Amino acid sequence: MAVDEAILEFAGRGEVEPTLRLYSWEPACLSIGYAQPFADVDTKQLNLKRWQVVRRPTGGRAILHIDELTYSMIGAFSEPRLAGSVLESYQRLSTALLTALQTLGISAQALAKEKSSTASINPNPVCFEVPSDYEITYQGRKLIGSAQARRKEGVLQHGSLPLFGDLMRITQVLRYPDEDARNAAAIRLLDRAITVEGVLGHLVPWDIAARAVSEAFQSALDIEFFQQDLSKAEEARAQELVVEKYASSTWTNRV
Repeated sequence: MAVDEAILEFAGRGEVEPTLRLYSWEPACLSIGYAQPFADVDTKQLNLKRWQVVRRPTGGRAILHIDELTYSMIGAFSEPRLAGSVLESYQRLSTALLTALQTLGISAQALAKEKSSTASINPNPVCFEVPSDYEITYQGRKLIGSAQARRKEGVLQHGSLPLFGDLMRITQVLRYPDEDARNAAAIRLLDRAITVEGVLGHLVPWDIAARAVSEAFQSALDIEFFQQDLSKAEEARAQELVVEKYASSTWTNRV
């Protein structure tokens, strides 16, 4: 999270080009949204499993980062692929994500959801239960969860593509009124979300998925990426952000 925010700061000052990061997590980590209550987290169960927790700079609800590919697209507001409103940029990046999934053999969808009077009243702490506008679904089940942060420096969009594994595991480290509610949430989640393996019936290695995403972003967004390590300045700023924010309970427990 600190690296993504460091890149955002440098991109906003025009010191780095628009950046696509693709990564995984070790050990497993529960990330909660920028404004999500920390009370949603069952810290006892999280510690028993030796999983970590971090608060994202982006919005949305909790995601368990395990057995997945995470992407982040970062750039200044002047970057045309990120320009416009949140929904406009979401739709643009969704086109690239759909192209990546098509390469993997998945015909997914990204549609604007219908509005309703109850759309904003969602007590569920799990990101993957309810798709947002232009998030990726397969036959009505959420496949990629994304969230965006807009700062004075520019735009950061995160997304999670579960490759395999038990999606219900996240309910083990979130708080529910009782075990019946937890079990019901797990069953509901399995009905509303799916993994790449669940769609295709076979495992897709991380590097294959990453190549598909990278190539799709380049072709769909008409941009050419080249691999580059963080600069020493970016690394130093990321370490500062770890200490100041992402490893601090003041940040993690702030809501």
